[in-house]
Amino acid sequence: MRRVAGTARPDWAARVEALGFDFHTIDSAPYWDESAHYEFSLAEVEAVEDAADELHKRCLDAVEHVVRKNLFGKLAIGETGRCLVRETWERGDPTLYGRFDFAFDGNGPPKLLEYNADTPTSLFEASVIQWQWLEDRFPGADQFNSLHEGLVERWREIVGAGSGWNSLHFACVTPHAEDEGTTRYLMATALEAGVSTKLLGMQQIGWNGRVFVDHEDDVIERLFKLYPWEWLLREEFGQYLHASSLGLIEPAWKMVLSNKGLLPLLWELFPDHPNLLQAEFEPPPADIPHVKKPLLGREGANVSIVRDGAPLASADGPYGAEGFVYQVYQPLPEFAGNHAVVGAWMVGDKCRGMGLREDASPITRNTSRFVPHLFR
Repeated sequence: MRRVAGTARPDWAARVEALGFDFHTIDSAPYWDESAHYEFSLAEVEAVEDAADELHKRCLDAVEHVVRKNLFGKLAIGETGRCLVRETWERGDPTLYGRFDFAFDGNGPPKLLEYNADTPTSLFEASVIQWQWLEDRFPGADQFNSLHEGLVERWREIVGAGSGWNSLHFACVTPHAEDEGTTRYLMATALEAGVSTKLLGMQQIGWNGRVFVDHEDDVIERLFKLYPWEWLLREEFGQYLHASSLGLIEPAWKMVLSNKGLLPLLWELFPDHPNLLQAEFEPPPADIPHVKKPLLGREGANVSIVRDGAPLASADGPYGAEGFVYQVYQPLPEFAGNHAVVGAWMVGDKCRGMGLREDASPITRNTSRFVPHLFR
């Protein structure tokens, strides 16, 4: 694994915008950054793929453990959420996708930092935009990226399972360029698989006293929502989710996996697993370098890295009221002052691609740059 500095395509902005990627710049700074790329060997790519496939199985074990042992209190999941998790898990409601974030430098096994299992973004960039870059710049190289094919295939599996998944509403926060871009891309993959789709803003979801409806009074029977489950339950209509027959992707059982409490639960179940870092619900001794993470947090907010008893780095944010977990500090690999995190994308039960983000800070945030990759 190495970082290779290069030159961006002279017409890169026009090229990616032609594909619908209109959030390539954030606050006048590049979010999509092709002035460099990461190169991997095939063995390194396979290490990431194998780690993601293995941890996906262990995560499913963790959901079963939480449901069987009634450990929802450790995850700050309330009664309504508990009922929904149990119900959707026992029913086997389908999952579409998720993203493992790894610390990995090509030496030793990838180490799990967290699992973005409910509302992962950077998907369009990983699937479509970096593939265009590869074909333009390095047509003789390869890329760990069968995401688009995997998503279309997964939608067909979900539809083929019956239960009315052939027609879905898709909802996200609007206006929000990144969330809308991700949602529209997923709609396109569903359409390609033969699924009928309709886009909504979250504010256009309502309850008429019997069923969920959209702003045009069309009944919402199946819903993909790029919106965290804990936020969904706090919405005015959230109290009716358990009483309704509404099917959702991601399903409620993903609440267990999108919660940072998953990290100590995995460590309890599989101590010394080569792809796990020690994690606890209680803070470690001050002399142990660790990362403090909110149970329910996103995009690096309210994360702090503690080394030698003092903060090495921290990020502000609105999270933490539900509690924190503490994970042994695993430094991200640093290349020319850039800290890189490897994202491994799951589609269904299989890892189908990889995307890298980097930041001058050791904490990966919502402003961290997406940098393409290849392997030879």
